[in-house]
Amino acid sequence: MASSLSSGSPAPSIKALDWLRGEPFSNFQLGEIYIVEFFSTTCGYCGPELSELAKLHKKLSEAGVEFIGIAASEEAATADDARAQVDASITKSLPNTNIRMGFDHSGEMDEDWLKASLSFHVPKAFVVDRDGSIAFIGDLVVLEDVLAKVIDGSWRASAEAMNAEEERIAEGET
Repeated sequence: MASSLSSGSPAPSIKALDWLRGEPFSNFQLGEIYIVEFFSTTCGYCGPELSELAKLHKKLSEAGVEFIGIAASEEAATADDARAQVDASITKSLPNTNIRMGFDHSGEMDEDWLKASLSFHVPKAFVVDRDGSIAFIGDLVVLEDVLAKVIDGSWRASAEAMNAEEERIAEGET
C-alpha cells in the first residue's frame, strides 16, 4: 500500500463540519505554519496529548504557528451523540482553550488525512509549512524539535526529515 499523503504533498483541505472551539477554519494561507492534530475521545493517549498540544500552543502561538484540533473517527450512535462526546472531552481536557477544535463526522478528514498518509491511529500530528505542503506527519513527542526547523525553513530538505518520513511510511506498511 502506497502513501498518497506524505512529506512534500500539498495539504488536503480542512473539512470539519462543526467547530466546537475557535473560529471556523476555511483554508491554509501561504506564509503560515499550521499544526493539525487528529484525536478521538476513545483514545487513551489523546487527552494527555491535547494537554501537551495546549502547552506547545502557548509557547509557539506568538511565533505565528496556528493550531487546529480535529476529532475524526468518533464512535457513537449518532453524529449528535459523537459531537456531544467530543465537546465534553475538550471541556475536560482543555477547559480554557483557544485552539480551534473541529469535528468531522462525515469521514472525509479521516480518508483525506489519516488513511491517505497510512496513519492508522490517533493522536497524529501533521505540520503544514509556509508553502501549504505537509512538512511532517507523526507524534507530538518529537514535534517541538521539528517545528524549530520548519519555522526556519530547514526541515523539509534535511536528511532528518527524509529519514523520519521513510520510517513513518515503513511503519504504516507493516
